[in-house]
Formats: sequence, C-alpha cells, structure tokens
Amino acid sequence: MKILWVKSDFLHPTNRGGQIRTLEMLRRLHARHEVHYVAFDNPAQPEGLARATEYCSFAYPVKHEVPPHRSLAFVAQLASNVVSSMPLALSRYVSDAMRRQIDELITAHQFDSIVCDFIFPAPNFSTLQDCVVFQHNVETVIWRRHAEHAGDPLRRWFFELQAERMFRWEQRICTESARVIAVSPADARMFEELFGLRDVPRVSTGVDTNYFQRPQTSSRVADLVFVGSMDWMPSIDAMKFFTSDVLPLIRKERPDCTLAIVGRSPSRAILALAEQDPRIQVTGTVPDVRPYMWGATVSIVPIRIGGGTRLKIYEAMAAGLPVVSTTVGAEGLDVSDPVNIRLADTPEAFAAACLNLLNDKTERRRQAAAAEELVRTKYSWDHITLQFETMLKEARRTALA
Repeated sequence: MKILWVKSDFLHPTNRGGQIRTLEMLRRLHARHEVHYVAFDNPAQPEGLARATEYCSFAYPVKHEVPPHRSLAFVAQLASNVVSSMPLALSRYVSDAMRRQIDELITAHQFDSIVCDFIFPAPNFSTLQDCVVFQHNVETVIWRRHAEHAGDPLRRWFFELQAERMFRWEQRICTESARVIAVSPADARMFEELFGLRDVPRVSTGVDTNYFQRPQTSSRVADLVFVGSMDWMPSIDAMKFFTSDVLPLIRKERPDCTLAIVGRSPSRAILALAEQDPRIQVTGTVPDVRPYMWGATVSIVPIRIGGGTRLKIYEAMAAGLPVVSTTVGAEGLDVSDPVNIRLADTPEAFAAACLNLLNDKTERRRQAAAAEELVRTKYSWDHITLQFETMLKEARRTALA
C-alpha cells in the first residue's frame, strides 16, 4: 500500500503514549508499505525529522509554531480563542501550509490509505471523505472530565466551553471522515453513542515485552512510581490528587513511603511537591524510563481525567511491576481486578490497594506475574499492527464499493 500519514508532530523524542503507539505501528507498516509522513517541524527538536526514516519512506516537514504551555504566545492564543468557535486544542494546529502540503501530495499521488493521526491535524484537510481518523482518545470526554474536576468556577466555565466546542468539531470530523479507528472497545462505544457512528473498529494497545523485561538486578528508586508526560493536564491532576488525598493515608501506616514522578516537563506545581517533601522525587525528562519501573515496588495510575488507553500500564506490566489504577486510568484495557491489576477510585480504596501490595511480597509477585503473562501472550506490536493494516484495507474496500 501507499499510505499518507498526517500528524501534528514527528515521533522523536518519543515521550508520550500516542507517539509510542504511532511509532511502533509505523515502523512495522513501513517495513511492508510506502509511507508518506506529514507533520509540523520543531526546530528545537531536530531529532524528530532526522529520525523520520525509521518509520516512513518520505517525510514532509511543515513550518508552524505551536507555542508551549505557560508561554506568553500561548496566553495570547488563549485570549484570542475566547471568541472562536473552534476549541483551543484544535485551533493551535490550524495551518495553511499544512493544508497546501496535504493537497499537493493527494494531487500528485494515488494513495491507498490516508490517515489523520489524532484529530488535531484534521482542520487542515480540504476534505476528510477519503481519510481514516485514528482516534487515540475521545477528546470530548477528556474536556468534559476536566470540567467535572475543575477546582473553581472560572476554570469550570472554561473547560465546559472547550468541551462544547470540542464536541461540535469532533462530531463533524468523525462523521465527515471515511472511517474512525478507536483504541479500545470503550472508546468505540463512546464514538457510537456521542456521534452516531456505526461499527467503529478498534485496535488494541501493544507493548514491546522484550524491551521492558526486568533484568536480574536493578537499583532501588522508590516504593511507588508514576510515569507520564508531566505537562499533560490529566497527569498533573493525577499527581495532585494522589499526593494530597491518597499519599497521606498510605503514610499513616508507612511514614517513609517514597514516590517517584517520572515524565517530561513537570509543571511548577509538580516540581514544588519534591521541594516540599524529600520523600518525593520529580525527575523531569529521562533518557530511559525502564530503570525507574524496575527500581520501584508498585506502579500507580491515579488518572481521573482522560480517554484512550494508558500504554504505561502495559509497559509496567511487561516490566514485572504490579499496578494500582483508577477505573479511568485503566479504561479500555483488557485487565481484570484483582487478577492482574488493582482498581480503586476513592482515596481510601486506592491507598488500601497500594498498602496491600507494598506489605505483601507474595501477592505482589502473583499479580505481577499474571500481568506479565497477559501482555506477553496478547499484546505484541506485530500482532496489533496487522490488525490496524487490515482495518485500513477494509476502509479502502468500503470506499471503492
């Protein structure tokens, strides 16, 4: 097949779940097919374009600045968005240059498949009628959950406004496209319920089990570890919730319980956690997350806001680490509580689950072994990519029928 793949960014450095999923699948697709990849170029990260040959036949960098959060340029975008009909999460990626590049490629080539990876580049397509939208999340649900957990009336108003705008745009993008592919049965059902789609296919989350396999020895890091992008609002909310509502309950029984927060670009509020408590470590960007998993006792995923699937759960399982998660954090994953994961949604239940695993070595090993067996037998990236390839071919046959 000849595939046009459009995304908002290149895939290195790879430090977000959506990047990992796309990179692992594209590497395998590229081995068998001709992949044309369009994305915004970030001069501050030259590794992105330099390593694009690992997963595509041709790369097309587009100049477009997406201001980082907490910058003055982002504040200006935020202010101008108040009167826009488009949610800020989409308007940041609107680009005439990307639209021209996509149009030129579609005119010059006969693509068998056109993929819009996440919905963020979608407004840059002149038409979505031949496009498969690969939805790693249900974005509307994320913004509605932000509103639900907002700490003050102003933030709640803003998130509700963004959620309503996102609903209208996400509905339009999904219904105008040739096909939507979800990443979990839960997300597929949500697309059908929210937007009236029918028979939404879904591709499972995968993991490189050999890469994460635990070595014979590892250096001690912490009792608990959280791995995630720390400039992503659901991760920030998760750590604020855990450190304020859950960790104090754990420390009533284990006063010296330590926590490592591992992930890129931690916010000022997250950095302050380590400054105020020497038992909390905030790493920022690390070259390799595996030593932090191998050096911890329990992986925590106290996510309250989000969608899609948490790749980090399967990675922790492949690393031989037992996981405690909220129901939202494990949403869409093929897991079973208490066989291979612990699920808890209240501070008291989450703390109790962590304490049970921290205090019981036998139970910790049993759960970790069951989880590792699950990911090894069902979720290799080769298997997942073949599923996705079949979905692209089916979408193409439907379009030609």
